[in-house]
Amino acid sequence: MAQQQTNEHKALIETLYRAFQAKDFKTMGECYHPDAYFKDEAFELRGKEIAAMWHMLVSRGKDLTLEFSVSEKAGNITAHWEPKYTFSQSGRYVHNIIDAEFEFKDGKISRHRDRFNFWRWSRQAIGAPGYLLGWSDFFHNKVRATAGGSLKDFIKKHPEYSN
Repeated sequence: MAQQQTNEHKALIETLYRAFQAKDFKTMGECYHPDAYFKDEAFELRGKEIAAMWHMLVSRGKDLTLEFSVSEKAGNITAHWEPKYTFSQSGRYVHNIIDAEFEFKDGKISRHRDRFNFWRWSRQAIGAPGYLLGWSDFFHNKVRATAGGSLKDFIKKHPEYSN
């Protein structure tokens, strides 16, 4: 039973990233439990906000490509994924390297934690200011606030994501 559940969870994460490759934000959103929690270097989200974030990122990522791998060790599912895209706010090319951890509830993702080197990302996405300040909490908080504001504006235009 446990191995079957682990296989189902691994297949769910593969579905998430295949949908991301296809820019299928609806399928991505369906992978998450209604009470899900997501955190990365730019966002800390719950519930429908997660689906809204993927919708927004897919909509902006016109040239987005990504490669991914999903692993299982002792029943824990992780993913390594590398998106490549033009950052919409600067027009700069980004190749991010992300490691993800997951928890599950009722056959859906209940917790998703992405980790990446923010300073490396900020140098690529923002250029000189990211290189000079990307290591600082001030800069990191500014990027979080900007990303959060963009998502709030996106949700206003897409009320299906309002909680």
